[in-house]
Amino acid sequence: MIQMNIQAEKKALIKRLEQINDRSLIEALKHMVDFGLREMETRISVEQYNRELDEAEAEMDRGEYISHEDLKAQMKKW
Repeated sequence: MIQMNIQAEKKALIKRLEQINDRSLIEALKHMVDFGLREMETRISVEQYNRELDEAEAEMDRGEYISHEDLKAQMKKW
């Protein structure tokens, strides 16, 4: 159902875009679409996000981390 609504919205948007003759508006819209597409490429799924959280928690449980104090001490040696 949601997919059908998205398809209908895209078709309606295309019809409206066909009416635009303002070059600067077209350029602005192209930039917005390009930005949106780049954002989609870098997003991860909720499942992946949760897996990464679980992995990070497991690393902490195994002691695989550095404390703030230890990090500060290491940074002084740089």
